[in-house]
Amino acid sequence: MQTRTLQTSTMRTSAVGVAVSLFVSAVSVACVGQEVAATRTYENRLTLIARPRPILADFPEFVEPVREATRYEAPLLVDDDDADLGVRAWRFSYNARGIIEMPNRLRAAETAIVMVHPWGIDDGQGWRTPEPAGVCDFCTPDKNHLAARHTREVIDPFHKSLRGKVAFVMYSLPGDEDPIRKKLYRSVRGKPTDAERREGATELKGKLDSFSYRGEPVPEKLTLSKDRPVVDYFKQFRGLDAGPRFNGAGFWELPIPVTRDIDLQPDDVVIYDTQGYEPLKQFLLRYRVRHVLLTGYATDMCYCRTTAGYQNLSRDFNVFLVGDCTLATFPANSSPRFATNAAISFASLDQLITQVSWIKYSPKPAAAATR
Repeated sequence: MQTRTLQTSTMRTSAVGVAVSLFVSAVSVACVGQEVAATRTYENRLTLIARPRPILADFPEFVEPVREATRYEAPLLVDDDDADLGVRAWRFSYNARGIIEMPNRLRAAETAIVMVHPWGIDDGQGWRTPEPAGVCDFCTPDKNHLAARHTREVIDPFHKSLRGKVAFVMYSLPGDEDPIRKKLYRSVRGKPTDAERREGATELKGKLDSFSYRGEPVPEKLTLSKDRPVVDYFKQFRGLDAGPRFNGAGFWELPIPVTRDIDLQPDDVVIYDTQGYEPLKQFLLRYRVRHVLLTGYATDMCYCRTTAGYQNLSRDFNVFLVGDCTLATFPANSSPRFATNAAISFASLDQLITQVSWIKYSPKPAAAATR
């Protein structure tokens, strides 16, 4: 992306016996429009899981499976009335000395999918990596193409499976709602007409095609001091420089589109980083959204720290990181597998992680729904 042991004993009474029994005080369950709707005492009872299978093992080309041996089952955490969306999730606890898994029952109508930074780079829309040494997104055209394939094969099918069932499918992009993207995408402020979308697409193509995607080459000579050549070397030849030297002046001011690898629909909502977190928060609250399924890029950077990153959203919403619908940056490697595993595993200290195959939509029978 752009300049992007503790000593306790574990009780094991049987392979599936009760390992830990802790009790926590009342947990507040917030409801939109009310300060506190209800509270309940959550029995934090951890039951050892016998012979657990690896987690995040469905797409090993993109994410290295998680193979922690000590895994526990905890009671139901989120328990919505009239729930129709099952989301199994896990987190890691050093204090419990293992992974804790728990089921969740959500209302799809109070859930949004948010995808962080689906940049339309090197996808034929016109915005492309500058040559001969420019960097953008995953920082080389080949890595960008790999991420695009991940979007097509994993993220887009997941979005399609829940579009029309969840409240929204949303995307975050850098910058602000410029005149071109305002015509292209629905935002928290409004929705363009079909005619405006056609006009915006024409303007986008013209704007992106008119830019010169040329920058300086990698320097051939450096001036190094005798005493501190390493210091001088990295000052003059950084590992990641996405500025105007290599990308060209104005590259980051261009209207970055949503990638073509996503089947974008007119009701999908685009949000912009420059506007900050508050408009996104208020938009979700206005439509009574309480849960977020988070997808997108890059796990170690934008996915956690930008406007729609989990560091913001998890302060106000029940956030589930869809661990196989994200990729971390992977410098010095040809695969994002291990980097993504590491980034998701670190996030699991304070976030709930799920995966595509653990998210099940089960609509209520018509007769039951009308009662």
